[in-house]
Amino acid sequence: MYRQPFPRRLYIGGILYLPLLLFSTANRIIAVHPKISISPSGQSIAAMSSQSQPPSPPLAKKVKHKMELFGDVRVDNYYWLRDDSRKNPQVISYLQQENAYTEAIMSGTKKFEDEIYAEIRGRIKEDDISAPLRKGPYYYYARTLEGKEYVQYCRRPIPNHDAPPSVHDTMPTGPDAPPEHVILDENVKAQEYDFYRIGAFKVSPNHKLVAYAEDTKGDEIYTVYVIDAETRAPVGKPLVGVTSYLQWAGNEALVYITMDEILRPDKVWLHKLGSDQSNDSCLYHEKDDMFSLDLQASESEKFLFIASESKITRFVFYLEVSKPEDGLRVLTPRINGIDTSVSHRGNHFFIQRRSDEFFNSELLACPVDNTSATTILIPHRASVKIQDIQLFSDHLVVYEREQGLPKISIYRLPAIEEPLTSLQGAQAVQFIDPVYSVDPSESQFSSTILRFSYSSLRTPPSVYDYDMITGESVLKKIETVLGGFDASNYVTERKWAAASDGTQIPISIVYQKNLVKLDGSDPMLLYGYGSYEVCVDPDFKASRLSLLDRGFVFAIAHIRGGGEMGRQWYENGKFLKKKNTFTDFIACAEFLIEKKYCSKEKLCIEGRSAGGLLIGAVLNMRPDLFKAAVAGVPFVDVLTTMLDPTIPLTTSEWEEWGDPRKEEFYFYLKSYSPVDNLKAQNYPNILVTAGLHDSRVMYSEAAKFVAKLRDMKTDDNMLLFKCELGAGHFSKSGRFERLQDDALTYAFILKALNMIPTSGSALN
Repeated sequence: MYRQPFPRRLYIGGILYLPLLLFSTANRIIAVHPKISISPSGQSIAAMSSQSQPPSPPLAKKVKHKMELFGDVRVDNYYWLRDDSRKNPQVISYLQQENAYTEAIMSGTKKFEDEIYAEIRGRIKEDDISAPLRKGPYYYYARTLEGKEYVQYCRRPIPNHDAPPSVHDTMPTGPDAPPEHVILDENVKAQEYDFYRIGAFKVSPNHKLVAYAEDTKGDEIYTVYVIDAETRAPVGKPLVGVTSYLQWAGNEALVYITMDEILRPDKVWLHKLGSDQSNDSCLYHEKDDMFSLDLQASESEKFLFIASESKITRFVFYLEVSKPEDGLRVLTPRINGIDTSVSHRGNHFFIQRRSDEFFNSELLACPVDNTSATTILIPHRASVKIQDIQLFSDHLVVYEREQGLPKISIYRLPAIEEPLTSLQGAQAVQFIDPVYSVDPSESQFSSTILRFSYSSLRTPPSVYDYDMITGESVLKKIETVLGGFDASNYVTERKWAAASDGTQIPISIVYQKNLVKLDGSDPMLLYGYGSYEVCVDPDFKASRLSLLDRGFVFAIAHIRGGGEMGRQWYENGKFLKKKNTFTDFIACAEFLIEKKYCSKEKLCIEGRSAGGLLIGAVLNMRPDLFKAAVAGVPFVDVLTTMLDPTIPLTTSEWEEWGDPRKEEFYFYLKSYSPVDNLKAQNYPNILVTAGLHDSRVMYSEAAKFVAKLRDMKTDDNMLLFKCELGAGHFSKSGRFERLQDDALTYAFILKALNMIPTSGSALN
């Protein structure tokens, strides 16, 4: 759990399901219509917006709050905006005023924004299903219905399910097919709430029960329900106040994780169906506040793995599913600086191990009955990073990264009863785009069929089944994009920009070849992140077509601090090297201008969460370089937050940013923390967003940044702040609601570039 742009992958009955469940918002408590907000002058902002002159922005009151450490004094006049209860009337009033001001400033282009929303929504095939996954006697999939915000979780029996699977298998449909059964309908559940998100959906091994984790606020605190898969009848009482880490331990027990008061996953529990939650047994309590717990199931379904992890250390316990009463056993010991992830097949555990020496990871195996007797299967390679592995009864799939691009390598394993001493003859899966994204998807452990998801900047999300024996690959599902989309109209490129120290930074680029001139006159949106070793791979986003089809160039700067180029790429963008993240981004922007992809007057930038920190930092460093900036749920009050161990995530992230209770880190963090480095200068047009119930980046960081910037900036450019009063970190929960965020962002960018038509269609 960290300040990331994307949530963890969600498996629906075994299906990796991304398109409809990525983001969230809404909770009606304290939601007051923004038009009743009152400006500091006492006049309603909505009323002012109808007058000829633009309304005055809200001015947050100043209350001096002095902070002193290492002889350094900082004054935060807007510290009062932080309210852990989210109920302070003065805070809520200020947020409402900011929302009303944003609405007023954008009111003149509201029709255009609505047209963009309709345009984006018009590309979606509203009635659709995900690629069915064959699992046991059923096909599992998710269905969407026309006009409905949420999904249905479904399954259909497989005729002759004992026959071996094939890449050519298709789920039977039509009047003679076995009937579809809707296990759970989110649309029905969500009727009671303004926000609704399922964070885990787990089918029991015998396929008779389903456990799912439900969040109805956006704060990522879940309630787990167990239902009968056929009748939907509840089984036992719900588990409350838990995380979305949830696994079955056989057919009659669940393992789950809870959090402490700062929302750190710290305890793992065993729950027997039919018993009260108060009687659950605690399998492990992690008391070190630098560590958080993780929970995964082996592909073989014979073991559960509980990991305790910090940013540099990870150690693993295992629980035998058939004997949960035996409790946890140590698989990899706790050794500072050693990071391990594990899997299981037959008589062996497979261990992915990383350290300072083996920074891109090596792969080991050890017998289940002798975990100290390890054998190296794939040695460490300085140029290739092992990202993940996936085990099958006869194959090992290794997800790797080389030169910033993902790879899939497949190894045939010896028979389970044979010794496992080495791997022979890697088989590589081939991809066609110059830049692309590949993600593992759940597959049947006993089969020879690998399922993975593929996408590129011009290729919609696609699900493939790959026969690991024959090498045959079959497209099972590609996201339908309506509205005449033709991938051949778009060009994807990969370029390299030289950073200030000479490091080559990869950039992924896409544009509409019939519209872009590449003479410096084209508008551009440049996206960046650069933290937590996260790989922001170049994947497809249908709503982005609303920019590309207006002649925009879109680019992703794969800057240091991310993981695209291996572990050292991350290490060189954290701690006392964090500024490399920002200077890399600036170097990419300057390169794109030099190569005439855009100009300063046409360059817009965007980042979310820790990427919002990036945006805030580069705006302070080079405000002249950009025309407009969008900072989503931005982590901009870095020093104050990292000095406060009562805020969620702080203690576990001292190994990411540095512990500012130490003088060296204090002054380094202060030197780039966006709130602390705002100054009296001209800034470009800026849109900032936040969520009141965000547990990863508090809404107050964005609020303080905007309030202080309003007071200090010397320009007349737009500075807009929108806080979703019912949202968490991932915006609205409905799939159509979520599109409103993109419509606002695009309307803001086009308004800043003076590209909004005075009449006619939204699409020029």
